[in-house]
Amino acid sequence: MDREQALALLKQHLTSENHIKHSLAVEAIMRGLAERLGQDVEEYGLAGLLHDIDYDTTGEDPQRHSLVGAEILQQEGVPEDVVYAVKVHNEIHGLPRKSLLDKALYAADPVSGFIIAAALVRPDKDLKEVQLKSLKKRFKEKAFARGASREQMATCSELGLELDEFLTISLESMKKIASELDLNG
Repeated sequence: MDREQALALLKQHLTSENHIKHSLAVEAIMRGLAERLGQDVEEYGLAGLLHDIDYDTTGEDPQRHSLVGAEILQQEGVPEDVVYAVKVHNEIHGLPRKSLLDKALYAADPVSGFIIAAALVRPDKDLKEVQLKSLKKRFKEKAFARGASREQMATCSELGLELDEFLTISLESMKKIASELDLNG
């Protein structure tokens, strides 16, 4: 499945513009992580783009979220390692994250919302103006972007990355698609 097909599939199942933007952001982060980790950029991007494909139907039911998505992806012939990464990005199922792909997706999911929140509190709402220094400061503020689990983001250490490097990769990756996220001032 190429990116164009994956995006069409995502839009077939996910209608919320904000959830689509979240998926695009996670895709960008995953591509950046794949480059840094010497992994398959297309595979990582696919996992990021499709990780929440079932959110319209399972968003209110965390027990089903990601299991339904994995089923959809399996039926569409998506590679098994991507299907598994999607399944295990939801920690509620208690399934082990085994591969770098699994661990990268788990860490990338919350950081996208964290970075978007950092852009949205700026008067210009311009992602390109967000800096690592402000992300590090906000990371310590428990009330800021409360839904973005700091513990989950910190699992970037399982990828061999320090938090600063992980945040930098994530931020720079998202800046490349700032216009798609409507965060370009």
